Amino acid sequence: MNAQAGTPATFDVQRIRADFPLLARTVHGKPLVYFDNANTSQKPYQVIEAVDRHYREHNANVSRAVHLLGEEATAAYEGARDALARFIHAPSRDELVLTSGTTQAANLVAYSFALPRLRPGDAILTTVLEHHANIVPWQLVAGRAGATVKAAPIDERGELIVEQYLAMLTPEVKLACVGHVSNVLGTVNPVREIAKECRKRGIPLFVDGSQAVPHRAVDVQALGCDFYALTGHKMLAPTGTGALWAKKEHLDAMPPFFGGGDMIREVRFDGTTFADVPHKFEAGTPNIAGFAGVAAAIDYYDALGFEALRAHEKSLLEHATARLRDIPGLRIFGEAADKEPVISFLIEGAQATDLATLLDLEGVAVRSGHHCAHPLMQFFGIPATLRASLAFYNTHAEVDAFVAALLKVRKLLR
Repeated sequence: MNAQAGTPATFDVQRIRADFPLLARTVHGKPLVYFDNANTSQKPYQVIEAVDRHYREHNANVSRAVHLLGEEATAAYEGARDALARFIHAPSRDELVLTSGTTQAANLVAYSFALPRLRPGDAILTTVLEHHANIVPWQLVAGRAGATVKAAPIDERGELIVEQYLAMLTPEVKLACVGHVSNVLGTVNPVREIAKECRKRGIPLFVDGSQAVPHRAVDVQALGCDFYALTGHKMLAPTGTGALWAKKEHLDAMPPFFGGGDMIREVRFDGTTFADVPHKFEAGTPNIAGFAGVAAAIDYYDALGFEALRAHEKSLLEHATARLRDIPGLRIFGEAADKEPVISFLIEGAQATDLATLLDLEGVAVRSGHHCAHPLMQFFGIPATLRASLAFYNTHAEVDAFVAALLKVRKLLR
């Protein structure tokens, strides 16, 4: 396939697609067009085989056995920690807590960091753009402490009004939160600027990075935040995997949130001594095979390179946006100057769910609904959107097939 405008000639998308077995599927007799990547990404053979190989050759529990299989399983699990630390440029592997995803990471920070520090009258600051995972945990702990959750506003373009966010960083705010990239609009928030202002005020900053790490290189040291959470299944890895990066001083001061095996040094009925960080936050048997897949996913990104990936995705986003703007009655939500390849939209006179259902019959997988972002839907005064979220393994031809299918099903609903 010839390189599209804006995409480097060395980026061979057809070769890349051959690594993803599910992309070869047909759905309802039509070639699959998978545009639901913000929900979950597809997995390359390299990740699938890493998980399979773990179960076939290395299956054992971690940190509990001296036999060879136990040592191999532990090496794979801890190897994923090393890979993740390198992937986001963490200063130390000991600052990476392995979790089931961003939701668990946010709840860990909520209950272990925020709750012990909150007092009546205190506040946690987030934004209208956020996924529920960056809202609800803060509401739960604020309610226990007699604190409140404040939300910074956005404008009609779907961009955070940064000046108002910074103005809301008042002394009662004990934790600030922001998504790196909006899962609904693709808006990229100026995390580095926000982190700088939070540091001036002595306010820790939590960043939801779930939608950023699949699309851009992340350097938590350069960003300057205190906490950064990510989810494996959005970045080619298996479900039930993720991580929380946090500054070590915070982790050292935080009590465990989950209790059980493997997070202790000694258990006595007169008191338990906990393991050092990060293991004191990793109670129970983890998703070992899943984290073998995480390491393989990071290897895949490393081999691909984010520069070429981003150029291809930018070209896809520009092409899809231009094609959708030509459709009469279609409104795109989120026109930020800096955004990742996510497009949310509605067509006048058609329900999002009806469109998604009919598109599925044409082989096109998109997401309809509120996308776990009720406050954002309320801001726009709508119950739902249709969301097409693209990835580096998608093609311009798929964009054209999607638009053709959309025009076809639109006629059925008129």
